[in-house]
Amino acid sequence: MQLLARLNLTLLIFYAGQSLAANPSYPVVDGNAGYLQDARGNAVISTNGNCWHTGGWRPVLATVVGCDGVVAKTTAVSVPQIPAPQAPPAPVIAKAQAAPPPPVETVVEKITLDTDAYFDFDKSVLKKGGEDSLKLLANRLLGMSIKVIVATGHTDAIGAEAYNQKLSERRAAAVKSYLLSQSLPADRIYTQGKGESEPIASNNSSKGRSENRRVDIEVVSTRQQVGNTN
Repeated sequence: MQLLARLNLTLLIFYAGQSLAANPSYPVVDGNAGYLQDARGNAVISTNGNCWHTGGWRPVLATVVGCDGVVAKTTAVSVPQIPAPQAPPAPVIAKAQAAPPPPVETVVEKITLDTDAYFDFDKSVLKKGGEDSLKLLANRLLGMSIKVIVATGHTDAIGAEAYNQKLSERRAAAVKSYLLSQSLPADRIYTQGKGESEPIASNNSSKGRSENRRVDIEVVSTRQQVGNTN
């Protein structure tokens, strides 16, 4: 068995001039229990641009601006009166500004584990190949500030839907357990199971069902850039 059989790695790196928490493109969850949030209270965004839901998400919780199509309310603005001209103020000598902090690079990684290679049939215990792949991931994250890791389990459509849901949850939990054994922060790792609800291929063929049996791992982290970025 190859060490990283069917390991699909997509690395998206983009430059940001300030920290992830200050980026206005990340919606502010503000304690809403229906959405995953990082340590600064920002919504966790998936690689397809959607806000991650928690297991307790319900339509009534869809109130976060920027998530699930929610937009900010607008208010009427009255036209201000133009004040009478005044004498110009005395010139103010500007104080020297502190040097800006070094730019921060945000890294988003998505890894797909083929469960046929990393789990025995109908089991949720990682094989050695799966552990080795996760260890490589943990080593790459050394020296980086981890914002969030989300492990999502998936199954094919063979068997009862409720059973497949539980199996996907157990496999995602097994991934989290191993990452914790590699000293990754527990408060940054989330798991969820999607069962057979999100196939990426047809369940009408053995090849398609094999592709659907997977665990997706999405990692959002930051690291300080070194040297000239121009």
